[in-house]
Amino acid sequence: GASILLLRACLVLLASPVYLLSFLGIWEPFCKKIFFPYILDKIGAVHEKKSKKYKQELFSNLPDFRGPSGALRLLEIGTGSGSNFQFYPPGCKVTCTDVNPHFQEGLAKNMKKNQHLQYEAFLVAAAEDLGQVPSGSVDVVVCTLVLCSVNSVSSTLREALRVLRPGGAFYFLEHVAAEHSSWRYFWQQVCYPTWKLVFAGCCLTRELWKNLEEAKFSELKIQHISIAMPWMPIEPHIVGYGVK
Repeated sequence: GASILLLRACLVLLASPVYLLSFLGIWEPFCKKIFFPYILDKIGAVHEKKSKKYKQELFSNLPDFRGPSGALRLLEIGTGSGSNFQFYPPGCKVTCTDVNPHFQEGLAKNMKKNQHLQYEAFLVAAAEDLGQVPSGSVDVVVCTLVLCSVNSVSSTLREALRVLRPGGAFYFLEHVAAEHSSWRYFWQQVCYPTWKLVFAGCCLTRELWKNLEEAKFSELKIQHISIAMPWMPIEPHIVGYGVK
């Protein structure tokens, strides 16, 4: 515990300009508008290469959840710049949501690249409050690298279940806390406060599989996987889907 506190203090010193900007109320708007979309694009490109095979496998059965009309209505929580679009089947009707409206450039670029999809709407909404989306109105909800930074995981999962039709599915790929006895978990604890501030609320030590197991899914498939990100504490990951 003492070692963690000491190393946390060292990180605070290294990141003192960010802490000062945060104290002055400057960091959050700058992070939201400029820093986070930029850094997420850079880190996301690396993560995308390493996670591609897992996403291809994860989303391979999306067509199985088409609604009675034959269409697949998909809602993505925390769409960001739309890196998942390439994995969705042709004709899929996509509604995008994100609490941060400043991803337009990357989102527009990925929409142009993926014209096999039908884009229904972009909603600025928190994951915990999708009130603009009617209950039971979508076949699939997708949430990747988002549950780490929501204010309430349980509320987010409740909203996902609400907007899903019966028999619909919630797909996820998230980084989670490492094994408690591991050095990786030690460094996650060290980095936690500074990482959360710098990366827009991203929490390193959430045991998200527990939240998913507690949610009211009729069927839940979770796989614990390794997506190595050198020099970054966002490891290990979980991937899978739950059926309403």
